[in-house]
Amino acid sequence: MYPRNFLRVLVFSQFAVSIPLFAAESEELMRRSIAAHVAPQALALQLDGRLDDAAWELAPLNTRFFQFQPEDGRDAPERLRTTVRVLVDRDAMVFGIRAWNGDPKTLNGTLARRDKVDRDQDFVGIWIDPSGHGRSAQFVRVNVAGVMSDGIYRADEDEEDLGPDYPVESAVRLLPDGYSMEVRWPLSSLRFPYGEGKPWRLMVERSVPHEDNMLLLSAPLKKESLHFIAEMEEIEGMAQVLPAVQDQAFWELRPELTQRVNRDYGKRSSQTSLGMDISARPRADWVFNATLNPDFSQVEIDAPTSNGTSRIALSLPEKRGFFLESADVLGMRLPAFYSRTVADPRWGMRATWRGAEADATGLVLGDRAGGIVMRGSPYETQEHATAGDSKATLLRARSHGGQAVSGVFLSDRDYGEGARNTVFGTDGQWRAPANGEGHIQLAWTAMASRTTAHFDSEGRAGASEARSSGYGYGRLNYSSDDWLNIAQLEVIGTNFANDNGFVPQAGIIKGDVEINRRTGARNLALFEAYETELHLGLHEIRTLSHETVQRWVRPGIWFYAGRQTRYWADFGFDRQRGRSGATLHKTPAVHMGIESTPSSRFIKLTGELTLGRQLDVEADQVGQGGNLELEANFRFPLPSGWSLESDHRWNRSWVRHRSLQDFSDTGWRWVGTLHATPRDALRMIVQNTASERQDLAPQLLEPWNERYRHRSLLYKRTARHDRIVSVGATTDANGALPGSSKGLTLKVQWGI
Repeated sequence: MYPRNFLRVLVFSQFAVSIPLFAAESEELMRRSIAAHVAPQALALQLDGRLDDAAWELAPLNTRFFQFQPEDGRDAPERLRTTVRVLVDRDAMVFGIRAWNGDPKTLNGTLARRDKVDRDQDFVGIWIDPSGHGRSAQFVRVNVAGVMSDGIYRADEDEEDLGPDYPVESAVRLLPDGYSMEVRWPLSSLRFPYGEGKPWRLMVERSVPHEDNMLLLSAPLKKESLHFIAEMEEIEGMAQVLPAVQDQAFWELRPELTQRVNRDYGKRSSQTSLGMDISARPRADWVFNATLNPDFSQVEIDAPTSNGTSRIALSLPEKRGFFLESADVLGMRLPAFYSRTVADPRWGMRATWRGAEADATGLVLGDRAGGIVMRGSPYETQEHATAGDSKATLLRARSHGGQAVSGVFLSDRDYGEGARNTVFGTDGQWRAPANGEGHIQLAWTAMASRTTAHFDSEGRAGASEARSSGYGYGRLNYSSDDWLNIAQLEVIGTNFANDNGFVPQAGIIKGDVEINRRTGARNLALFEAYETELHLGLHEIRTLSHETVQRWVRPGIWFYAGRQTRYWADFGFDRQRGRSGATLHKTPAVHMGIESTPSSRFIKLTGELTLGRQLDVEADQVGQGGNLELEANFRFPLPSGWSLESDHRWNRSWVRHRSLQDFSDTGWRWVGTLHATPRDALRMIVQNTASERQDLAPQLLEPWNERYRHRSLLYKRTARHDRIVSVGATTDANGALPGSSKGLTLKVQWGI
């Protein structure tokens, strides 16, 4: 049984957020609106970017745009005038955008992979919140070459998820004084409640990189806002069309055929597999998804990362589409749900419901062997590659208020024969103005786990005596014109485990405080900074027996300048312990980072560097070392409208000793993509990783050396978002084995 006291906390917290919290709500500010024309019948529009169809004359003209970056609080310059018209019928929302620009030669945008539209390019972004809650938004960005990025934004974490792909169509027309654009967004891909709900909300953005990376918005957003969608505007007229479309049924079948030929270190094999993705929306508030025998072999390999000598696991981003549907409803932190725990599903089913004041989702799937199960402790993560199949289940429900949302969830992983892990939890969020100056946001999660699964050295699951434990997390954010402060506390019980979540440590108390004093624009010695901040970061991890694992005190600076340049530097007065009972070592270091867009071709430079004293956990000794992560992305226009993406990534961690063997971990990756047309692309990945403990006297530690090499080439033809033909070849080599593993794959996806 779960601990009784912990269950009482869960029940009380769930009840508490549903009553007096809402009574404290102030009246919602009057919302501005964007006018739209609702057509009584299907629109006869030719999507060509010209905006010359007769229907556009019926749509009201929306002309208000405001600066958000580099400086907020100003009207958009007249030379960058932007207008938006919105048409709505029973099938879709269609947006007509006209963007003026003094010199068309300054427009920047080339063919690129989907989801690679960024602030180095001229683009228009459309953000829609169909639920009206202001907690998430679906968005699409289209650059002047017609390339698209799309995804979902979650306000609680203030982050974009580029995983979802929507069946949005667009057309762009370059003009002597700017460009025009038409974007058609099918209502079937927008998730909204059935019946009477809150008004839909909309925001349009425009990126103008040649004007000091200016970002214009149709809403007067301020930088002290808690998140990017805080000022979205209501869409007028949607109430006229929603009753007619909410009962419309949509469905999609996407069968796929995969033929694979492998030569795995001399052993030949071939395999043909059939799979199917199914999506159905019987009415507006219900969405059903199913996948049968999905093939993820051509999902892009993870970029190399380095964790130095730490024994704590790192999380990786999700790239598989089935797990990205309804991500806004889940809205859960990684300790509660981490889809990368699923390795190779045989099948999966998911149902999602959205109401005006609540939503819910359920997920169940059967996973093959090979998934990674984590068992955490204060100083390391034990990882088990499962040797047998398992069944994963997740149930999630939330209730929405004007300023608060509260939820419950149940997670279960069943390995058979009594071996399983079950987690029950509750979470929530509350936000409100802070005495008229700034905003505050409170978020919390509480979970209780019961585990009977244990794993042997071969990854076989077996039943054991039940172990119960708990988890608690709270975070408070405060944002104003002068301050951006965060305080959070996390407590993880010794036996807590969530086999559907990411919990790399257990038996710890973790606290963080970040104090950021906004000091405004500053004219520094070499450049002018639009924003500057003074920073103090405090961080501590302790075991439940109060042994300090890690302690940071880091004062520093941060600024934002031209070319989207963000720079930060911290001076770390740090301490770290490698294992229980060992010395708490002093590990002072300098930490710094930069992000910039140097030019129209050198579109992204991102780097983080740590230099100073580093703890070699395996040796339990401190040496001189550091950690470097560097990313450089280039875009080159080629003759005949072709283009080339060239993305580079390096990482290296190292520790050098006086009397011990040195440690190093290095990774390098290059991704090159050649685009012949918007539908045809050839991608190559070259990736090398190497890590070693040097074989030098005196050999106080066992020397070792690991090397891995990956090469892949993929041609992809995309007729539309759900009709794709691809051919790929891969070569992988492990330095510890002779030879290599080679494969050739043909994959056809054909949406119906």
